[in-house]
Amino acid sequence: MSASLSPLLAPMLSSAAMRAVCDDMAYLQNMLEFEAALAHAEAAVGVIPANAAGPIAKACNAGAFDLAALADAATRSGNLAIPLVKALTAGVAKADAEAARYVHWGATSQDVIDTTTMLTLRAGIDALLADTGRAIAGFAELARQHRNTPVVARTWLQHALPMPFGLKLAEYAAALHRSRGRLQRLRRESLALQFGGAAGTLAALGDKGLLVAEKLAQQLKLPLPDAPWHTHRDRIAEAASVLAILSGTCGKIARDIQLMMQTDVAEAFEPSGEGRGGSSTMPHKRNPVAAATALGAAMMAPNLAATIFAAQIQDHERSAGPWHAEWPTLPGLLLVTSGALAGIVDIAEGLEVDAARMRVNLDATNGLIMAEAITMALAEKIGKSEAHHLVEAASKQAVAGKKSLRDVLAQDTKVAVHLSAERLTQLFEPMAYQGVSQALIDRLLASLDDK
Repeated sequence: MSASLSPLLAPMLSSAAMRAVCDDMAYLQNMLEFEAALAHAEAAVGVIPANAAGPIAKACNAGAFDLAALADAATRSGNLAIPLVKALTAGVAKADAEAARYVHWGATSQDVIDTTTMLTLRAGIDALLADTGRAIAGFAELARQHRNTPVVARTWLQHALPMPFGLKLAEYAAALHRSRGRLQRLRRESLALQFGGAAGTLAALGDKGLLVAEKLAQQLKLPLPDAPWHTHRDRIAEAASVLAILSGTCGKIARDIQLMMQTDVAEAFEPSGEGRGGSSTMPHKRNPVAAATALGAAMMAPNLAATIFAAQIQDHERSAGPWHAEWPTLPGLLLVTSGALAGIVDIAEGLEVDAARMRVNLDATNGLIMAEAITMALAEKIGKSEAHHLVEAASKQAVAGKKSLRDVLAQDTKVAVHLSAERLTQLFEPMAYQGVSQALIDRLLASLDDK
C-alpha cells in the first residue's frame, strides 16, 4: 500500500512501476478481484445461485468505494476486509438484493487479505524481473567492453592487485542474475491462494470446499496449496528474504560506484544530466545520486525483512498482531527493493568509465601493486619465503626513498641475477598478472544465459 512511503519521498526510494503495484487503489482492486473470483467459483460448483455471480462481480470496481471511509472503519473492525465486504454487499444490494446475500460466502477476512498479498507480490515480482533484466544486460555489455581494461582491485579499501574491470562488472551481472533466479522461483513455487474460511477447514462450504478452492485458484491464476496457511507464514518470509537479498546486492554495487566516483579515485561515474547530482551551494559537485538512492533503499530493506521474519511467530489457526504487522511492511519492502534496483538500472545503462584514470591509479603506488607478481616470479627461482623477504625489503626501500619498486629491484643484485630487465618490464604490466580472470569473465557471462 502506498502509505508505506511518504508520497513526497516515495519517488526517491522506489520505482514508478512498483508504486503503481503498491498503490492503495490497486490493493483494493485486488481485494475485489478475490471477491469476484470467489463468486464465480462458487456459482460454478453450485454453492451459490448461478445468477448471483454476475451482480457481485459487476460491483467489484475499486473506483466505486470510499478509501478514506474504509480506512476509518478498519480501525474499528481490525482489518480492511470487514468494512470492504460490508460496503460491497451494500453496493450489490442496490442492483440485486438476492445476489447480495452471497457476497464473501464461506470466506474469511484473512482469505481476502492474504490472497491480495499474493496478487500484489506477483505483480511486484514482475516489475522487479523487468528491471533486473535491464541491469543484467547493462552490466554484461559493460563487462564485454572492459574485459581488457585494467583497474585496481581493492581489499580493505587498499590497493591489492590489478584486475580487469570487466570481471568486476561481470560479477555484478551474475549476482543480479542469481537474484533474478530467486524471483522466478518465488513466483513459480511460493505464491499460493489463501482460502480456508474461519479456521482453515472450509466448514461453511460443506463437502464442496476443495472444489471452490480449485475454481478460485484457476480464476486468480494462483497455485492451489495443499491446505490453507493462515498462520504458517514461510511463504511471506521467503519473499522477504528474496527481496532483502536483491536489495543487498544493489547496495553492494552502489557502494562500489560511490567509491569509484570519489574525487580522489574518479574511475567510473553515474550518467550525468541537467540538474543531476548537483549541490545546493557548490556548483562544481557531481554527486552519486543513483548510488545514494540505491544505498538508502537497500539499508531499509533488512529491517523491513526482519519484521516479516518476526511475524512468523503466530498463534494457533488465526493470529492477531503478527499478521497485522505484515500489511504495511511487505509493500514497504517491495517499494525500497524497487528503489534500490532502479538506481542500479540507471548505473548499468549509463556508467561512464575513465580507463585512463584507472591506469593512473594503478601506477599511484609506484609499482607496489605488482609486488605479488614479482614475488611469485622470484619464488620459482629461490623459494617463496626468500622471495617474499626480498620484495618486502625492496618495497619498504621504495616507499622510504619515494622510488619506483621496479627501479629498486633492478638495482638489487639478488634480484637481477634471477630476473632480467626485460622480465621485470613484463612483470610490471598489470594485465600480465590477471590469473584466470578472462576465463572467469567468460564463465560469468555464460551463466547469464541460464534464465
